[in-house]
Amino acid sequence: MAQGLLAQSFSGVAVKRLSAVEVDRRRSHQHEFNGVSSLKLILGVDDRKQIPTRFLWLGGEQEAISEDGFLSWYESRPGHPTRSEYRLYFPTTTVSELASEGDMVFIATCPDHSMMVIITPAHSTIENQIAWLFGVQNQLELAFEIKKIQPGVSGETEFAVRYILEELGLEPEEPETGHFDEMLARFDGVLPTTRVFSEFARSTLKEVSAKEDPDLALISWMEREEALFRRFERYLVEDRLKEGFVNADGADVDGFLKFSLSVQNRRKSRVGLALENHLEEVFHQQGVHHARGAMTENRSKPDFLFPGISEYHDVSFPHGLLTMLGSKSTCKDRWRQVLPEADRISQKHLFTLEPGISEHQTAEMRVQNLQLVLPKSLHSTYRLTQQSWLMSLQDFIGLVKDRE
Repeated sequence: MAQGLLAQSFSGVAVKRLSAVEVDRRRSHQHEFNGVSSLKLILGVDDRKQIPTRFLWLGGEQEAISEDGFLSWYESRPGHPTRSEYRLYFPTTTVSELASEGDMVFIATCPDHSMMVIITPAHSTIENQIAWLFGVQNQLELAFEIKKIQPGVSGETEFAVRYILEELGLEPEEPETGHFDEMLARFDGVLPTTRVFSEFARSTLKEVSAKEDPDLALISWMEREEALFRRFERYLVEDRLKEGFVNADGADVDGFLKFSLSVQNRRKSRVGLALENHLEEVFHQQGVHHARGAMTENRSKPDFLFPGISEYHDVSFPHGLLTMLGSKSTCKDRWRQVLPEADRISQKHLFTLEPGISEHQTAEMRVQNLQLVLPKSLHSTYRLTQQSWLMSLQDFIGLVKDRE
């Protein structure tokens, strides 16, 4: 797990499940977390009142609520000869009102001495992801597990760490790729199409071979394209901000909001297309026959069909030799969208970059005869009970080649 990235945002964390009394809304506006004595490991022994804190509720897809507030940490029996009793108080917030018994709470300390309280629904995908991020078990009960976060070297799971930090609204510092001037010159300061940009990203990693290691190549290309895109995007956004947002009536708030939304939408749409572009290049380098975005029944367009669309429409071609692969950078609740595509193929395959999907979701996928495929380095973000079922990209390519 990439401790180096994590340490940019956090210095320690305490994790447990919320008890009934901690989420009882009938009590006063001042509440306390129970069993906090072990938090001395990350909060120290000195009183700290009104610690600036960001409270965050993360539910399902697009369901995130954030509110600024405070925590207060203090010894309630100062000077007592035999007994100390620490308390951690929090105010009523929109986030605390959404919490339920059994939800997971992550109380994190930050390098700037502020704090973050993250609450996730019990046994959800986002709970799995954040528990993995901090390196804690999500089988916890009502006692806190404490972790100190030390700076370290980022590893092969850096992609997953960045993904989860962004789910928390945090953007870790992007490494300098060293290709900015080359990008500006080649594209004349204008962001090119995603296909062209994907090709450029791959060209900066000539040592990476999808023929030798398709899983590593796919992740490497995605990480490089994301870093290059964010650098180019920063240049474009800075240029637009210098122009300002002013109209005849003064500050152009609507114009600013529209611009901000366009930036977010561009990020989301490009990452999905980039993933398809790099998957296609993997299949080319592996010599796998395929069709991308070809139309099947009811005007459906599976992302990839193997060995091709002509074989799919040939009723004499054995359906057992046909394979379909959907591509979604994140699954969320959208994985069901691939189920009605390609009627001739009973088992659907879905490639994703989303780490730590919940056991409930993967169990439902199995019931629906959908097989999840993701880069090998992301398998460790899933529970051991799930990992034996997951397929790597190399596994999937082997399956397709066996059917050719």
